[in-house]
Amino acid sequence: MTSEAAATQVGPTVAAAPVARPRRRVITPYVLLAPTVLFLAVFFAWPMLQALVLAFQDASGAWSLAPIQRMTGDLNFSDSMRITLVFAAVVIPLQTVLALGMALLLMSGLRGAGVFLYLWAIPLGISDLASGVVWLSVFTDRGYINSILAGLGVSDTGFAFLSYENPISLFVCAAVAELWRATSIVMVILLSGLQVIPRDYGEAAEVFGATSWQRFRHVTLPLLRPSLQVALILRTILAFQVFAVVIALAGRQLPVLAEEAYHFYYDIRSPNVAAAYALLIMLLSLVFTAVYLRLLRVRDAELARR
Repeated sequence: MTSEAAATQVGPTVAAAPVARPRRRVITPYVLLAPTVLFLAVFFAWPMLQALVLAFQDASGAWSLAPIQRMTGDLNFSDSMRITLVFAAVVIPLQTVLALGMALLLMSGLRGAGVFLYLWAIPLGISDLASGVVWLSVFTDRGYINSILAGLGVSDTGFAFLSYENPISLFVCAAVAELWRATSIVMVILLSGLQVIPRDYGEAAEVFGATSWQRFRHVTLPLLRPSLQVALILRTILAFQVFAVVIALAGRQLPVLAEEAYHFYYDIRSPNVAAAYALLIMLLSLVFTAVYLRLLRVRDAELARR
């Protein structure tokens, strides 16, 4: 009887032990994610909510559409909207094509490809404003390009790349600076996507007589859609937020949406209108993100095959 009683007492203890482990496994992921969630909530979600509220309040704090009306009635609103959209439409496709070519070159097994990777990754360590200052020294009236042209005897006075009288040249200079600064981000994302594509698919297509272009179009690109989706979403968000490069090269001569938000917040001291501009930038980013998710959607079956 004593042994049976002891067995009865030990039984529940032994049976209860395995129950605690699954519970710990369930809680552990949430504990690990908690710092990240807290960081995003404090530094992203809360400021975003504040900006949303400010965009629909007047200076006294009453609910109003005055900030939206003042934003749309501003003299630079249409120009900043047009230039930002054109800037994104020009820079994003060029960056995607350049980054894809760079990633394919690195994956080709070319000798010295690692050196190219390090050289192309240099802009990743340079801030937006520093990048703008670097290209300012290139395009200014006494910059490197005009110095070279004068040294070769091509031009004595040089070319006014950054003059308000040449808006197209001003736009091209800003686009070139942004291409140099942010193409590496897209390249790294696409390179990581290419590295996880199994070689068996390309080799099988080659066995069946597919050309290099056919393998790229029908094998590589479809399998690269998740990485392209991420790269395009990230790059579009950054393109709508472009500010430091433009302000360093053109100042107020090339208005963009983020610059107008800065102007209203710091110069005019109107945080409500600045919040309206920020809300517009967020809405544009959300719209284009939805478009990318729709056009480059990847089905669960395709992900399972990968």
